[in-house]
Amino acid sequence: QVQLVESGGGLVQAGGSLRLSCVVSGSIFSINAMGWYRQAPGKQRELVARISSGAKPNYGDSVTGRFTISRDNAKNTVYLQMNSLKAEDTAVYYCNALVRLRSSLLNENNYWGQGTQVTVFS
Repeated sequence: QVQLVESGGGLVQAGGSLRLSCVVSGSIFSINAMGWYRQAPGKQRELVARISSGAKPNYGDSVTGRFTISRDNAKNTVYLQMNSLKAEDTAVYYCNALVRLRSSLLNENNYWGQGTQVTVFS
């Protein structure tokens, strides 16, 4: 099994910053991509940021220039540094990883974390 555990969410004032972390564990052979998505009530889940091996990160239009995604491959961890937060950033943030398992080296699967709430107030 693969588990993704997010941390770092919380309540923050508009203009402030938060740093989210996601640790991936399990019988992992490789993690080929990691990313962050978010979902506000009544809305579809949307891309926040995603990074793949050998490629530059992709960012959602609404967060470009404010958020930065990074990963520590040795620790199977992805981070999301969120600066200049706005009320519209309020959502549940989900970690995602594209994982190749030791038990199934020919396949890749997407896994999701449980989500962490980020609330930005004015």
